[in-house]
Amino acid sequence: MSKKKITKFINSLFQKNIFGSSEGEVERKLLEIQKIIGYQFQNILLLKAALTHDSLCSAHEAGVDGDANYERMEFLGDAVLGLVVCEHLFNLFPEKNEGDLSKLKSNIVSEKYLALKANAIKLHEYIFMSEKEDKNGGRGRKSIISDTVESIICAIYIDGGIKKAKRFITNFILVDFEKQVLLKDLINYKSILQEYTQALYQKTPEYKIVSEAGPDHHKIFKVEVYINDELQGQGEGLNKKDAQQKAAQDACKKLKLK
Repeated sequence: MSKKKITKFINSLFQKNIFGSSEGEVERKLLEIQKIIGYQFQNILLLKAALTHDSLCSAHEAGVDGDANYERMEFLGDAVLGLVVCEHLFNLFPEKNEGDLSKLKSNIVSEKYLALKANAIKLHEYIFMSEKEDKNGGRGRKSIISDTVESIICAIYIDGGIKKAKRFITNFILVDFEKQVLLKDLINYKSILQEYTQALYQKTPEYKIVSEAGPDHHKIFKVEVYINDELQGQGEGLNKKDAQQKAAQDACKKLKLK
């Protein structure tokens, strides 16, 4: 993604007033978030792109070449994040084997962990999204918040290079990670339960959605997990994935796996 294409794309958004805020409000948010993350952009349009959720518009709607689509920033940001985290863990834990390092990295780059770090700086308040997405709870979605973190990493990398991106990741993502990656909320209980059932029965757990309640923008899903057709756990969540994770956690507790 070239800076020229990003500039053209974001300029077209602003000219059509797709951001849904006054120019002054947009500029205020951009100034505030730069102070919070400790990085001053040379090309402020990169930051605008990183903070723009895909609900606001698409490259097609803006009449811009699809190669400039800001969603691609998540892809590059994820790669930069992975590299910096791997290097940090490799140097910090010379005694740990590949498996242990992989598990640590997986937790650090996870959606839940990135959302946790983003919420600490109230990043959700600075994301530009459609009114509909906002009303449907978009600002509280871990997937949106974590994707925005990756986009910001990409923006910093393009604007200032790997050293600046590394500094941001070190100061905001890796700070206190050892305490936080051990939080129960970050443990992948589905993975733990699956490893257990595959080793013991050569099969995976079966998850069943037993109920859905509430309005479309705030549904509560209830899930049950079965092993060999026996109910082992139950869980509720705002989406199927979270409900499955809670059910797996319940099963792990009963089976004394965690």
